[in-house]
Order: sequence, then structure tokens, then C-alpha cells
Amino acid sequence: MTALVIYDSVFGNTEKIALAIGDALRAKEAVSVLKVEQATVDDMMEAALLVVGSPTRAFQPTPEIKKLLGSIPRNGLKGVKVAAFDTRAEIETVGSAVLTFFVKLFGYAAEPIAKQLQRKGGQLVAPPEGFFITDTEGPLKEGELERAARWASGLMTG
Repeated sequence: MTALVIYDSVFGNTEKIALAIGDALRAKEAVSVLKVEQATVDDMMEAALLVVGSPTRAFQPTPEIKKLLGSIPRNGLKGVKVAAFDTRAEIETVGSAVLTFFVKLFGYAAEPIAKQLQRKGGQLVAPPEGFFITDTEGPLKEGELERAARWASGLMTG
């Protein structure tokens, strides 16, 4: 199986998670980890496992991730196993009732990524996953890189 991890990153936290996922997958698979600008639709359509991640920006993935996913043709991911992740602040640590309301209403980036991957024909192998940062720009919460590796290991059995 060949795996492809595509990510976008604003402050470097999502990149660290993507690399941890790639390292975990590499234990059993041939893996490429690409920043969104480096990825092509052909790369995605040829992968056996496609993992896409983005920081949560205004409750959504970055515009670059949305544009790349939108460029996949209908059923272009047929036969491809897919998974989605994001980086996000823990809502409990933010302490804002307004932000909590909007998060409950709009969610995080991983969910729309997963839905788009499925709409393009991909087979979702795990629920969308979020990895936590400690502040707007990070760093990652302690233990998140290890948790990302465990999550990635589960994708191979999905």
C-alpha cells in the first residue's frame, strides 16, 4: 500500500502532526508527506491511503486545502482509503462562551475535509481527528505527537 499525507500549516503545528503520522505509517507502508502546494490531484487519486490535515481556521480548513480538495474530480478517490485530521485549541481552555457556541455550531476543519474526501469517492477509514494546541500559535499540547502516531497506526487496519 502507498500512503500519502497532505497538510497545510500556519504556525508549524499541523506540519509536526503530519510528519508524526507519516513516520507511523512508514513503519508498514511507502509514504509521502507533502505540503498542500506540492500535492497534485493525480497523487491523491493514485494513493491507496490518503490522509489530509489542516489547522482549523475560522472553523474550516485553510483555503489551500479546500481548493485542492475541490479540484478532485467526481469519484476521483474511488477505491482510496481516506482520513482527515486538524489542529485546534481545546475549547475548555479558551474560556469563551461565544467561541464555544460557534464551535458547537460550525465544528472544526477535520469534519469538512472528511466529508469532501467522501464526496469525491473516498472510503473513510476513521472518524475525523483533532490534535490540540495550547494557544493560538501553539505549541502542541504534550503527548499529541504520540497520539497522532497511534491514530495513524489505526488507519492501516481500517
